Amino acid sequence: MSSESPAAADAADPLRQAAETMHAVRERCVWSQRITHRDLVPYLIEESHEVIDAVESGSRDDLREELGDLLWQVLFHSAIAAQDPDDPFDIDDVARTLTEKMVRRHPHVFAGEVAETPEQVLVHWNAAKAAEKRTRRSVLDGVPRGMPALALAQKLAGRAAGVGVAVESAAAPASEDELGEALLALVATARAQGWDAERALRERLRVLEDDVRAAEAAS
Repeated sequence: MSSESPAAADAADPLRQAAETMHAVRERCVWSQRITHRDLVPYLIEESHEVIDAVESGSRDDLREELGDLLWQVLFHSAIAAQDPDDPFDIDDVARTLTEKMVRRHPHVFAGEVAETPEQVLVHWNAAKAAEKRTRRSVLDGVPRGMPALALAQKLAGRAAGVGVAVESAAAPASEDELGEALLALVATARAQGWDAERALRERLRVLEDDVRAAEAAS
């Protein structure tokens, strides 16, 4: 590789410049050379949460910076993947796959279908996604179990509803603020009782998953 900096090599294309910068780091930085996909997972989680913080309470400069840090994680994973001896792919393959998927899932933009409401857009999206995932046997397939328990609960409740498994609702808060108060009160109750709120929710979710799979088997 040339000793010329990536910035000088391709200043006209910032995304390509970022990819070339990552390539140089992967080749020349002894720490980066040793990093695996698994090693990067904690950093990916951390950077994702920093983006969320920037969205919720940061400045525009904060958001721009944190989005860049998250993009770096994608570039890093792609650089690692490019060196796989059995099934290599690089950032161009990642981008190509993404573009193909987004074109398929937006037929109202690229293929002459009509969607005049957000609900109609969702119909097209779900139909395209279902066609892509034909090999999946359960609505639970593809749900990442590493999600925080509360986010996982919201995802699984939606999947459960899709197969007719109802999750009993508590008293309905009138706003997200009231919902936050109710959730915090439940966590405070768990703390006072010496219970682990995260574990309690995850254990309940395992029961919900069993109920969903039973409903699918019976259908």
